[in-house]
Amino acid sequence: MFYLLIDVLGTVAFAISGVLVAMEKKLDVFGVFIIAFVTAVGGGTLRDLLIGNTPVGWMRAPLSIFTIAITVLLAVVFVNYLKHFRKSLFLFDTIGIGLYTMIGIEKGLAVHLSPVMCIALGTMTASFGGVLRDILCNEIPVIFRREVYATVCILGGFLYFGLVFVQVPAEVAYSIGIGAIILLRLLAVRFKISLPNIYRSSR
Repeated sequence: MFYLLIDVLGTVAFAISGVLVAMEKKLDVFGVFIIAFVTAVGGGTLRDLLIGNTPVGWMRAPLSIFTIAITVLLAVVFVNYLKHFRKSLFLFDTIGIGLYTMIGIEKGLAVHLSPVMCIALGTMTASFGGVLRDILCNEIPVIFRREVYATVCILGGFLYFGLVFVQVPAEVAYSIGIGAIILLRLLAVRFKISLPNIYRSSR
């Protein structure tokens, strides 16, 4: 039940971030749904394909589709309120990567992958939906900009396995990992912490 709740919350968070981007691009209702859907399930689809978990999760359990549809419906109904909360895109995206990183790690553990591979799987789960969202909306994906994104997923994953190693209960470590990822990204953006840019202007 705990992991199901995390999955639903992650789906809602990423679906809302997709809705906000689609609304910014002035897409129609169908376009908004597609962007929300791709954002919410893109990372999980890649994860399931990589570990051979087919048909992928959203094809076997309609809960994800219903969750996304309801999220989009509510977003369309309350579109005038969402217009005043454009900055919430960053917040929902941040919550989404925290939740989905740990979901990916848990899926990796279920098929007995090593901790490093689990962290890689979690990072892809958290990042790929946003990459697809940005590409479809003609934006440079956030993960490829200077803004810290995948790095905090990796750090949160290592923190989770460190806590498990010192015998912190799994659900507690799981929750701390999610909170750490969210907090680290918020702090990184707040204090403008980023990876170095290797671009050099020509002379």
